[in-house]
Amino acid sequence: MRSHPWIRFFFYTGYIFLYLPIALTILYSLNHSKTVVWSGLSLRWYQVLFQNHALWQSAMVSFKIGMVSATLAVILGTTCAHLWTKERCHHRLGMMAMTPLFIPEIIIGLSILLLFVWSENTFGWPPKGMWTVISAHTTLGAAYVTAIVRARLLHLDPTLSEAALDLGARPAKVFFLIQLPIIIPSIIASWLIAYIISFDDLILASFTSGPGITTLPLMIFSKIKVGYTPEINALATCITGIISLVIMTAGYTLYKKESQ
Repeated sequence: MRSHPWIRFFFYTGYIFLYLPIALTILYSLNHSKTVVWSGLSLRWYQVLFQNHALWQSAMVSFKIGMVSATLAVILGTTCAHLWTKERCHHRLGMMAMTPLFIPEIIIGLSILLLFVWSENTFGWPPKGMWTVISAHTTLGAAYVTAIVRARLLHLDPTLSEAALDLGARPAKVFFLIQLPIIIPSIIASWLIAYIISFDDLILASFTSGPGITTLPLMIFSKIKVGYTPEINALATCITGIISLVIMTAGYTLYKKESQ
């Protein structure tokens, strides 16, 4: 059954709107000129990119913050989702954990900044730096993890856990040996989402980062404010290429498993 022409029109228009800017970014990363006026193919801006140590250092900072904050968010979010699903008395805890999903990010950043300023003035700790950014990103990432993992836990077959408990297994053993292997795909997906949110974040990092801690979004934003440079196009092309390679590898792996 063929779809309506208008449905196909909006479908292709939406995809063009999504992918045309990415294609233009890749194209202009190969432009010899510094302006948007096309002046010929060149790898000049890739050479400039690989010689920019400050930009790569900020990328490594974002990579480290994303890895740590996503891991902490998975631990906190999975624990909260498990307690919220298992016991009704943790309903308020679960709702509080998901509150950052409904609050504007700028309000969260301002609130966390005030908390850190008060804590530093009162106790002398923590100084603004990498761990303050990690704390802010963990808070936001844990909310997404809680929502994703809880949705998977709610669809688990309860008879599996009940049978294990009837046979004498402790609740912790039931979770780690029965429930955890089933929800591993949801945990991996939530980790990836928390990592992407952390790596891409600008607002929370701008409120909570300190001297010497500049994430990649902060570095890109500061460069864009000064003026346009194709060096950022080259960086975006590299990131897009890495992500596309990971997605294609994962898709090919899943295809091979399904075909066996």
